[in-house]
Amino acid sequence: MQGATASDWHPKSFWFEPWGASGVHKGIDIFAAKGTPVVSAVAGVRLYQGALRLGGKVVVVLGPKWRLHYYAHLNEPATPVPLWVAKGRQIGGVGDSGNARGKPPHLHYSVLSLIPLPWRITTETQGWKKMFFLDPVDVFTSRGH
Repeated sequence: MQGATASDWHPKSFWFEPWGASGVHKGIDIFAAKGTPVVSAVAGVRLYQGALRLGGKVVVVLGPKWRLHYYAHLNEPATPVPLWVAKGRQIGGVGDSGNARGKPPHLHYSVLSLIPLPWRITTETQGWKKMFFLDPVDVFTSRGH
């Protein structure tokens, strides 16, 4: 998200439980004022732009290393998000759509690997899904995968 810093989300929010219908929180929530620009964290191909029951208004970008970057609870996606998305291009605005309705506006951001990484499996609740869901903070720091 444009201008976001580490103080805009809780560092322990990835894989936090219990978390509503999904059981485990598989991303991070970045809080900001409604309408704050959401920009793509990577260059890639926009695979989906639309609405989902839980995520509300969402954009999905396929980036490097066959990873899906999922941006959810948008106020409005940018119209239209191009097929090729440059890193840093606005793809929407922070909102409270989907199951975030009535909660403080935020961006839910998840990174999913299309290539299974079985060594990441843990004994935590839904730990087998960790072979697909990556901690976005780790992806963009020296702890990256």
